[in-house]
Amino acid sequence: MTMNLDHLVNFKDKKAAYAKLVKEGASVDAQAEAYDDMMDALNGDMINEVAKQVDTKLETFEANRRVDPKITNEEIKFFNELTTKTGAKNEIVLPETTINEIFEDLTTQHPLLDALGLKTTGLRLKILKSDTKGTVVWGKIFDEIKGQLDQVFTEEKADQNKVTAFVVVPNDALEYGAAWLKKFVTTQITEAFAVGLEQAFLTGDGNQKPIGLNRNVAKNAAVVGGVYPEKTSAGTITLADAKTTAAEMGGIVRVLSRKENGKPVVAQGNTVLVVTPGASVDFTAAAMIQNVNGQWVFALPFNVQIVESEFAPDGKVIAFVKGRYDAYTAGALTIKQFDQTLALEDMQLFTAKQFAYGKAKDNNAALVFDFKPTNPAKDFKNPDATAATKAPTGLGK
Repeated sequence: MTMNLDHLVNFKDKKAAYAKLVKEGASVDAQAEAYDDMMDALNGDMINEVAKQVDTKLETFEANRRVDPKITNEEIKFFNELTTKTGAKNEIVLPETTINEIFEDLTTQHPLLDALGLKTTGLRLKILKSDTKGTVVWGKIFDEIKGQLDQVFTEEKADQNKVTAFVVVPNDALEYGAAWLKKFVTTQITEAFAVGLEQAFLTGDGNQKPIGLNRNVAKNAAVVGGVYPEKTSAGTITLADAKTTAAEMGGIVRVLSRKENGKPVVAQGNTVLVVTPGASVDFTAAAMIQNVNGQWVFALPFNVQIVESEFAPDGKVIAFVKGRYDAYTAGALTIKQFDQTLALEDMQLFTAKQFAYGKAKDNNAALVFDFKPTNPAKDFKNPDATAATKAPTGLGK
């Protein structure tokens, strides 16, 4: 039961500003300040949204279910007791139904996490990889079996990293009952985790965080201090004309159709290109055709999917094959209350904690390309735009 993100305008602007600082490699303090601004904006937008919708207190089970028909008795009891039974030294586990809802919102409202196939699992995580070897041997019907197909399994160490976010709930919101409190808590957890997971799954260096798609995970990669090196560009995408676009998309799909060990993978229909916000317009413009009825039709060759993310590197395209990146959240989602931290601001501060893991199955599961469109979409600019809402880098260059 997260809120409609279309209404969270200030949050979107601050999120874009935070992503910009992260990609520019700003100082830790600058990034931390921008992250705080982003979460403050989310909280303010949520307060405004609730104020528009709520005019009476919701204290009964029936009233809570009118706000959130899916809320369970356990959730109502949990959120009603949250502010009275959680101490600064205690951690409590969110109800399983709430965790499932947060996970569902992470994948349905964030296309990149959905395309990566984000999964949730138990606390212990073990990655098993397998490759078929052997061959079929032909012979007479009654001959002994001369060929055998063996599955060679290898176990890979799956180091999970803790992902933590804070949740701020105004004391006024506590008066509206369990359903609205659940909405405040789950929306903030979902968006905070989405920001952290997208950033890590795309560009995480592997040092106490997941190993991103843009990192070299080959066996001979020079990993220093737990940091995986960035991938070298596999080429340049230009989208110069229809034939060039088809050839470039075909080349991407073809090179991703082999594992690092040379074995085939079905990449056609499963290839995803991750680009910065707005850059997808260049792909649409390049693959847009007008049919005999005068209608404009978009059809990117080989059924390649385009996904936007604020954390995609500027001027780059990250290509990967669905199912070839292990993206997991693991363990119970715990929250902890610090009731004195923001007492003067009349707010309650909670921290939310879960574990996450991310790594490509091999070094050919993903590739990085330079993006230099020859005929980009027209670069109109909004003269009244703020820094966070101006035309994104790469659009119209």
